[in-house]
Amino acid sequence: MKIPACMQVFERGWLSANNILFIGPEDTALVDSGYVIHSEQTLALVQHGLGARKLDRLVNTHLHSDHCGGNAALQARYGCHTTIPAADAAAVRDWDQDLLTYRMTAQQCPRFSFDATLAGGERLRLGELDWDVLAAPGHDPHSLVLYCPAEGLLISADALWENGFGVIFPELEGESGFAEARATLELIASLDLRGVIPGHGKPFTDVSGALDRALRRIDYLAADPVRNAHNGFRALVKFRLLELRRVPITDVRRWMREIPLFASANARYLQMDDDALGDWTVAQLVKAGVASVEDGMLVDR
Repeated sequence: MKIPACMQVFERGWLSANNILFIGPEDTALVDSGYVIHSEQTLALVQHGLGARKLDRLVNTHLHSDHCGGNAALQARYGCHTTIPAADAAAVRDWDQDLLTYRMTAQQCPRFSFDATLAGGERLRLGELDWDVLAAPGHDPHSLVLYCPAEGLLISADALWENGFGVIFPELEGESGFAEARATLELIASLDLRGVIPGHGKPFTDVSGALDRALRRIDYLAADPVRNAHNGFRALVKFRLLELRRVPITDVRRWMREIPLFASANARYLQMDDDALGDWTVAQLVKAGVASVEDGMLVDR
């Protein structure tokens, strides 16, 4: 996929969201900043991409920890002007870790500040290109995606990947999310796109194929919300495993009762014994080939 000369895409591992660096004649900007434990790698990638320039601006598509965990480090290094989704402004200003989901998912995100906000319907200039800001609820109710009509490019965050999309978190919390995710996919389908830069995974050009797979998956999950709960448990435990690399299986069982989102989603959808749910999740990750069990430890693969 051809990326405009003013852009650089840093494809990250699945613990950190991809970063997009823009070098413009007047300023530089970065979209999304990865997870906190990769902050040093993020700083190194950005510095290498900038050369002699400094980072002027930082923009977040949404405020899940894997998309903004490097914000504090980038602000400390560059003092960059930071823009976040408008709907998250109060939560960031008050650093409400419940509203920001960090406490409920047991994920880390160092406190950061912001200078401006973005909302759907606005336009943003990054590098030498103009981007339409589109509201993209579903995975996160406050998420934004960025569309460049001139290039037919979409920065899709977690609304659309080459094979799927991010966990539909509102449904795990007992709120509406499937209808919003479908509406976001239909909005994306209405755009004149030649390529997508997703929040995770490589950029891709088969947009119609990705949309078809995503729409079929949303229908599959919406037909039985327990499926979304199962998917959420698998994804969130795998995310923690990517961070920790290996954990005692007894810890996974303990997470089921101590991590607030696990406990509430289990009570709402599954009603399983905590230890049984922990063991089920372990077995699912092993079956998928993304983890192994070694001497009572769950090990990332």
